[in-house]
Amino acid sequence: MKEKRKSAVALKYNKDNSAPIVVAKGRGHIAEKIIEIAKENKVEIYEDEDVADNLMKLEMGMEIPQELYEAVAEIIAYIYNLNMYRGESHE
Repeated sequence: MKEKRKSAVALKYNKDNSAPIVVAKGRGHIAEKIIEIAKENKVEIYEDEDVADNLMKLEMGMEIPQELYEAVAEIIAYIYNLNMYRGESHE
């Protein structure tokens, strides 16, 4: 059986967009580099293979589609609550 390569997708949201946009994505070495940069910048990493697979289908700069709103909102809420628990604020 072929081993699946790790994938990573970075999203960014600002109030000028109606939904988060894909700002980085990759598999294998590129995914590892995205994760490394996120860690260096103290960006939370959330692992969900199904969501990542769906996000990998999007082009760079694309807003996430409505069918991913709920999944991405759950991730954002998780990270927000984690940051609140730690006493951090990221506005």
